[in-house]
Amino acid sequence: MTDGHWFLCFDLYGFRPMTAAHALPCIAIAGPTASGKTAAALALAERLAQRDQKAEIISVDSALVYKGMDIGTAKPTAAELAAVPHHLIDIIDPLQAYSAAEFVRDTQTLVAEIRSRQAIPLLVGGTMLYFKALMDGLDDMPAANPEVRAMLDAQAAELGWPAMHARLAEVDPVTAARLAPGDSQRIQRALEVWHVSGKPLSSFHTTMKKSGPAEQMGLATLFSLEPAERAWLHQRIALRFDLMLEQGFLDEVRGLRARGDLHLDLPSMRCVGYRQAWEVLDALEADPCKPLDMAGLRERGIASTRQLAKRQITWLRSMPQRHAIACDAPSAQQQLLDAAMAAIDAAQQAAG
Repeated sequence: MTDGHWFLCFDLYGFRPMTAAHALPCIAIAGPTASGKTAAALALAERLAQRDQKAEIISVDSALVYKGMDIGTAKPTAAELAAVPHHLIDIIDPLQAYSAAEFVRDTQTLVAEIRSRQAIPLLVGGTMLYFKALMDGLDDMPAANPEVRAMLDAQAAELGWPAMHARLAEVDPVTAARLAPGDSQRIQRALEVWHVSGKPLSSFHTTMKKSGPAEQMGLATLFSLEPAERAWLHQRIALRFDLMLEQGFLDEVRGLRARGDLHLDLPSMRCVGYRQAWEVLDALEADPCKPLDMAGLRERGIASTRQLAKRQITWLRSMPQRHAIACDAPSAQQQLLDAAMAAIDAAQQAAG
């Protein structure tokens, strides 16, 4: 405990005590893709502004960090970015990688800077590994091992990544359950950790620390927007993907391909939607006489986004400290606003 104060924090079981690092607590809003996180965060910032309290948003999204990837990642609009200050958006080139450890480091720095401006930090996004890293901390995992990676690459070239995914399921079913069979980068890393340490990657993510970064930063609560009915979310996913196509998503990917230095093994190009669009353009390049398979792109893009949402929900349900709100309920946003304001009020009252 850093300052001797306690405040009440919402979770699934009501209120619980948590150490308060500051009278300007962090509020986190998580949820699967297309669940309404951005709209909820902007509404909360507006509610706070009505009380003359500033807020700033820290993106918890591993896709929004990339410059030049705007349409397919559903980045906030120019108007939304202007309404509330945003952070960790457009910070690196698609050729680069951005780790969970870097996210935690950057977020800790940003939270301190935002508070120095007398604003409340709002952590908003759907990259659950980032939230896990904040809530639980990260153990010191084995460093990359070139020999092991070369061995795994050779096996994958012979067997295929779905078969490697099946092998991962035998030694680390928890990690395998949240990874797609074609997610070569993450499957390779999980198998690498297993070969080097003899322990599953999931064991590093679930080992609780005495004090995780989130508690040190004074996280008041983690709100989780989860649909009661999957059909509601599936419809929103389809509508969002259709809108992306209308906005010129395929041209965005064409521009990225034209750079000449990007490829499908990069984390950026493995983002949902981008991989599927890249593969459609690969097929067109291989046989220019064939028509562009827009229907196939739409089908595969929506299916991949649904799979992502399913994995995100699985991650969320493993977080007992979350405050779940049915995002398909008519009053979902109002529920979140009321609960968030109550948590903020409790933190500020406790801090005096």
